[in-house]
Amino acid sequence: MRHGRRQTDDGRRTTADGGRQPAEVAPPQMRHAARIGQVFKQFALFAVAGSVLAACTQKPDAAAVPPVVTTEFDGDAALRYVAAQVAFGPRVPGTDAHRKAGDWIVEQMKQRGATVVEQTWTHTTRSGRTLPLRNILARFNPQAAERVLYLTHWDTRPTADAEMDPADQLTPIDGANDGASGVGLFVALADALQKTPSAFGVDLLFVDGEDYGEFGPPLVDVLLGSTYFASHLPEPGYRPVFGVLFDMIGDADLRIAVEDHSAQRAPDVVERVWAKAEAMGRGDVFVRRSAGPITDDHIPLLDVGLKVINVIDLDYGPGRSYHHTLQDTMDKLSAASLKIVGDVALALLR
Repeated sequence: MRHGRRQTDDGRRTTADGGRQPAEVAPPQMRHAARIGQVFKQFALFAVAGSVLAACTQKPDAAAVPPVVTTEFDGDAALRYVAAQVAFGPRVPGTDAHRKAGDWIVEQMKQRGATVVEQTWTHTTRSGRTLPLRNILARFNPQAAERVLYLTHWDTRPTADAEMDPADQLTPIDGANDGASGVGLFVALADALQKTPSAFGVDLLFVDGEDYGEFGPPLVDVLLGSTYFASHLPEPGYRPVFGVLFDMIGDADLRIAVEDHSAQRAPDVVERVWAKAEAMGRGDVFVRRSAGPITDDHIPLLDVGLKVINVIDLDYGPGRSYHHTLQDTMDKLSAASLKIVGDVALALLR
């Protein structure tokens, strides 16, 4: 494809074969004739050989999987907040739906006690169009020196250019997963932080203009909000303890692998997140395999020295057939997936 975040292809959903135990062999009866005894002896030898082969094919005993640990994060509420974003229509920069959805995010964050900072600017596209853009930074415990940065993008792609039918390719997408899922996650996180504040200062950053143009290479009119934030940090010396980008995390068939840029440039943050997920019994969702290198909003922040990783499931639909298409709709998402990611995200703040 000429568009979209990029990822290497690999297998998925494989299950280890535990092997089979050999059947027991009854001892030969002493009254049998010598010939029968020899046959029994041969059968016993085959059984022993089979037992050895089975043992060789079995994996060593694995560590017990921890029981699932949950938090007060509300996955059902998160899904409702996703639906509220989608109800505005495609949130394409410069449209009325985009403006209303941004106003809604600001109001939701203020209602939950956050100090809200809006970064507004205009971007001129390669084609000469002027886009009004807005980053929304919701700060909880704003006086805290030790801070955690969570970010997600809230805009949607202006075209369904991955559709097979050319007649559909110029239609804007709903962006239920790619755009709204992170917003729903963050509003539900804000619910939890309002009730039980974190010892950390928490910055929830909603970035704009992630998905407007082409991912190339070269990049054209994409990652606009994260690039702007990277050059307009909220205060001098801003260095969060760690940061996580959450993108496309509502898929009902969720499996999150380790993104390569994150592993190479912020391995300690990857370990912090994946170890927490495993300790909470979610190692089946946060899997320790490579997702390949993905160009996304964490890259501009890594480039200015912020330790930010990407939590993303780009494998969305059969053959990624829902990504950047008209199939990115609410019916592809689940409260259970949002709950899993929300539990881990909230536990990292405790």
